[in-house]
Amino acid sequence: MSDSLPKDSKSTLATTDNDTPTYMRKIRSFVLREGRLTKGQQHALDNFWSDYGLQYQTEAFDLTQVFGRDKPRVLEIGFGMGQSLVQMAADAADKDFIGIEVHRPGVGACLATAQARNVTNLKVFQHDAVEILEHSIADNSLDTVQLFFPDPWHKKRHHKRRIVQTEFASLVQRKLKPGGVFHMATDWQNYAEYMLEVMQPIAGFSNMSTSNDYVERPEHRPLTKFEQRGQRLGHGVWDLMYKKES
Repeated sequence: MSDSLPKDSKSTLATTDNDTPTYMRKIRSFVLREGRLTKGQQHALDNFWSDYGLQYQTEAFDLTQVFGRDKPRVLEIGFGMGQSLVQMAADAADKDFIGIEVHRPGVGACLATAQARNVTNLKVFQHDAVEILEHSIADNSLDTVQLFFPDPWHKKRHHKRRIVQTEFASLVQRKLKPGGVFHMATDWQNYAEYMLEVMQPIAGFSNMSTSNDYVERPEHRPLTKFEQRGQRLGHGVWDLMYKKES
């Protein structure tokens, strides 16, 4: 995994031999700033990765084999320090969860929390989410894809770095089962409006909002400390949920 952003600034679509669109992204939605690991995070990476970690590969995993069962599968992109992801996995033993995060301290913290809570229905990647989705996750294999509080890249000249783009949403759609859900949340109103603008024209996705915009926070998405603080300060949070049509 590279520590620097690629120089190219364009995203393109290619096709495979079977004419399936392939997302060929040349600009990343993140900057990898490697923070210092705490002793606890390093300990978790050294000792618990074998239990929870999945290495990026260019062939799709057999997720039934990975988890030893065939249950609904939830994939979260950019889980931060992992507290809410572990909470969701602990609260939903009848589902299997996959987390993706590029930052090692967050991965270490997630592993430590999962081990402490004896969570067994969770696997974690430390790699670029787009490459994971494109190569390591089979089409029509996920029930839910979650993207909570991604970097808003709020300056207009940086909007091209936002992860929610038409090509990315189409990639997510490919990975979802028919009836599967793409769930996004942001605390930046401008980004929420931008997400709507990107998502609404995409054929094969239907907005689950009765007003065709935002939904109330579902109970399965934990309220984070950051979000609680924002609510006290009067900040808004916008949830968007789109279902893949069969």
